[in-house]
Amino acid sequence: MFEIAQEQPEDVWEVEALYDLCFAPGREALSSYRLRDGVDRVPELSLTARDPDKILAGAIRFWPVRVGDSPALLLGPIAVHPTRQGEGLGGILMQASLSRTAELGWPRVMLVGDYPYYSRFGFEKLTGVEMPPPTNPDRVLGIGDWEGIQGDVHKWEGPAD
Repeated sequence: MFEIAQEQPEDVWEVEALYDLCFAPGREALSSYRLRDGVDRVPELSLTARDPDKILAGAIRFWPVRVGDSPALLLGPIAVHPTRQGEGLGGILMQASLSRTAELGWPRVMLVGDYPYYSRFGFEKLTGVEMPPPTNPDRVLGIGDWEGIQGDVHKWEGPAD
């Protein structure tokens, strides 16, 4: 059993340590991090999962971006501690957060990841959506209302006009 909760300010360093553990050194050099730099994550969707001993087992974050002129969410990173992988925690975090995106006013979510894994949550390959290089376009996935949405993904600059 895991306790799923909104990430709190006091969780930041523990969550960052989890991401450092789960991802390769230099993770912050990826193009997705350039889209996050200086932008606040969406707090209502950035979640932690703790085991009964209150040890951090997983975390997920979401960031606002623009695709062309349209708002979207960029999911990631999502990580599960290596000792807790295979217990379904990644799926629990995905469902807990994705179930709230539309009610919070975000009609579409994108990520850069492996289609075979994320397709089970409903993600499809996006065409006409260009992440900053050097992103493999086959790994750009989305869920939600993407009809007619195309263009470059760029940093969030605030609400739509």
